[in-house]
Amino acid sequence: MDDHLADRLRAAGCVFAEQEAALLRAAPGDLQTLAARRIAGEPLEQILGWAEFAGLRVAVTPGVFVPRRRSEFLVGRAALGLVPGAVVVDVCCGTGAIGAALQAASPGIVLHAADVDPVAVACARANLPFAAGVHTGDLLDALPPSLAGTVDVVVASTPYVPSAAVAAMPPEAREHEPLVALDGGGDGIDVVRRLAAQAPAWLRAGGRLLVECAGHQRLSARDALEGVGFAVSIARDDEHDATVVAGVLEHPR
Repeated sequence: MDDHLADRLRAAGCVFAEQEAALLRAAPGDLQTLAARRIAGEPLEQILGWAEFAGLRVAVTPGVFVPRRRSEFLVGRAALGLVPGAVVVDVCCGTGAIGAALQAASPGIVLHAADVDPVAVACARANLPFAAGVHTGDLLDALPPSLAGTVDVVVASTPYVPSAAVAAMPPEAREHEPLVALDGGGDGIDVVRRLAAQAPAWLRAGGRLLVECAGHQRLSARDALEGVGFAVSIARDDEHDATVVAGVLEHPR
């Protein structure tokens, strides 16, 4: 079986079959069992127990959203201008990959992370041992009230797949990642709208909100941020198919 592992993975639809075969061979555990899980459609990162993200090895547990490499662009945009002591919140944090990457890029920040899924929160706590807090709850409502008006940056890779499109996602996503981490509502921007409405109460003057979305959603996301008082810019990375909509809040509530 081992000699033909790449062929079996390729037949199962794995585009990078040779690389995946090498990773599975190097992983602890029974290779036949690991291969069977991957051929059945389980995400490679959940099988290995880790994902590579922004130069880090991030722990990934079964049932948690797997960080996408396109979100490295979001990290880069959020890291601009961060200084030690800046208060940063990673919302919809999943594994905590974005927060971990920001801590690595900007040492000394005060990081909080939040997710509505307790399984994701447990995973994020393992990846963020030096965070000021990893909280369970709905978006920014999960944060301690004492943070209101003090946050410098809110960064979020929110779910942004339109509800009707979830069924068309690859099985490894729709069957092995939580729906709450995928489904962004009717047009995919519902969670962005809710986050934008919450953010002004938490940000200080000049604070920033950065969200990731699909390229065709950028104007809807822009409108959501502008509608609650943000001055908005849009950045695009075609190489990684990544779009970031960022807002600066000049007059907090």
